[in-house]
Amino acid sequence: MAHAKNHDYHILPPSIWPLVASVGAFIMLFGAVLWMQGITSAAFWIGFAMVLYTMYGWWREVVIESRQGDHTNVVRIGLRYGFILFVMSEVMFFFAWFWSFFKHAIYPMEEYLGTEYVAPHIHAVDPFHLPLINTLVLLLSGCAVTWAHHALVHNNDRKSLIQGLSIGIALGVAFTFLQGYEYAELILHEDWQFGGDEFYSNFFMATGFHGFHVVIGTLFLGVCLIRAIKGDFTPEQHVGFEAAAWYWHFVDVVWLFLFFAVYIWGGSAL
Repeated sequence: MAHAKNHDYHILPPSIWPLVASVGAFIMLFGAVLWMQGITSAAFWIGFAMVLYTMYGWWREVVIESRQGDHTNVVRIGLRYGFILFVMSEVMFFFAWFWSFFKHAIYPMEEYLGTEYVAPHIHAVDPFHLPLINTLVLLLSGCAVTWAHHALVHNNDRKSLIQGLSIGIALGVAFTFLQGYEYAELILHEDWQFGGDEFYSNFFMATGFHGFHVVIGTLFLGVCLIRAIKGDFTPEQHVGFEAAAWYWHFVDVVWLFLFFAVYIWGGSAL
């Protein structure tokens, strides 16, 4: 006999997804190790496919739970706290790259001739050309997402919600293409080489991982756009969209730090 629910918590049923995710991650990393050793193996791609399938299946179930009313106020608070902790872990991830960049810029330890440091010749990027354009593109994208969030929460304006998300996604895609063009120019025409110098490595790791986060955030917003078109999200219940907006603003803030630290300060120090 079924008992009526007398609490605000969501008791999850047994799920296969944690096991599938763990096995897929292990196979993917095992394949990556073989790849780094020069051993041809399909293990990486098999594990990667398992991880992607787990992400799709697990998040699909979370969306279904929200539609069924399982995401009460208490559950939504827990989801927000969990996502905040995830963003904090991302902050520490980028903190490591900033630490490496400033350490090697302020206290270099590369090639010495006797007791004198010989700085490598590095072509400095003009921060007020393409990097500035990319900065404006990303900030405008954040403004569009904020507009969409405000339209949903305060007016329940679904038309503006969809328009704001569409503009934010389009600008996110534009940022990715502009960054790809910048990389092509630096590598093909300015002879920048990953691993050739600590500056090169820090530049590509910091900006490259940020670009990867932009791609993930664009997909995140794309899923929210599809859900919005299908009628999901209300002014009271929109944790998925809220998480996407937080993530996108985090990406904006990290880029501002990269722009001022790596492009402006780092470029002037060369």
